[in-house]
Amino acid sequence: MNRFYYWFALALVISSCSSGIHRLSVDFPKSPTPPPPDYSLSKHWASLPQKADAADSTPRKANLQNEQALASVDVFFIYPTIFTEKPKNQFIWNADVNDEVLNRDIQLSTILNQASVFNGSARIYSPYYRQAHLYAFYTSNKSDAKSALDLAYEDVKAAFEYYLKNYNQGRPIIIASHSQGSLHGVRLIQDYVDGKELQKQLVAAYLIGRAIKADVFKHIQPATTADQIGGWVTWNTVGRNYVPFNYDSYYKGSVCINPLLWNSSETYASHELNKGGVAFKFTFAPQLVDAQIQQNMLWVNRPHIKGSWLVKNKSWHRADYNFFYMNIRENVALRVKKYLESNSANK
Repeated sequence: MNRFYYWFALALVISSCSSGIHRLSVDFPKSPTPPPPDYSLSKHWASLPQKADAADSTPRKANLQNEQALASVDVFFIYPTIFTEKPKNQFIWNADVNDEVLNRDIQLSTILNQASVFNGSARIYSPYYRQAHLYAFYTSNKSDAKSALDLAYEDVKAAFEYYLKNYNQGRPIIIASHSQGSLHGVRLIQDYVDGKELQKQLVAAYLIGRAIKADVFKHIQPATTADQIGGWVTWNTVGRNYVPFNYDSYYKGSVCINPLLWNSSETYASHELNKGGVAFKFTFAPQLVDAQIQQNMLWVNRPHIKGSWLVKNKSWHRADYNFFYMNIRENVALRVKKYLESNSANK
């Protein structure tokens, strides 16, 4: 078997399987809070156009370029939960933005594999923030969970306000996120964009990896065509025929867009429509996976690669971006082009 495909399949098994949720034993009010970030400092940004970071990368063997220097659009990217293991310091409910080990993990995972998808069309701004520990999504203590997530959102808001005041300069904006980041992304759009002056600058929102109802915003609608601007998209990737235990309470009735078709139909999309994903060591993998919407989720068969028999996953949450990397990248370019043409015609 080709060594690349073997290790790719193995890497997906490792990255997508949960080793169990670490339970936090101290209630939120009794645990110390990490110091807040200072967004005037570049070190508190996971990605900025003017500094070298993993978002500048392009997949190996993909023949792509980082075009941020030429981009006329910005993306504000909110990364998912990377704070998942047993805390290694006194800060257990929310991550410390000065934790160099965790920040390196953030760079080599979500910033590399997710944020970089936008570097062909937009300048990338992604703040480090005091993300809530993964346990916040599993604890039965809703007060602790809310407190941890509210603290994380405080940072996202502060970063966005700093971005608007110091970096944006009236440029069009894409808001993009994954998982916990999409939870904060929804709140951010509700607070700053939906029905407000800033909505005119919204190219699109990619709120991926979160089950979101169609009426979450009052004025911004789900985008159901590939070139629709001013709307939002999301999907949650699972193995074909898999129905999660929390389907009724979480996924049922939510929006799902097929990133191979860019609509919400239940039409099956073959892997041949997949322009390519990213795999082990950030390597381009063509025609990686198929996709079909069923029961408000994005069902996929095993990755279309040699050695896929090794892959036993039911949830592909961590691969929401990886599987469809090139389709997302090309769609971003299309929506940016449509936005710029539309606004040029209206002047």
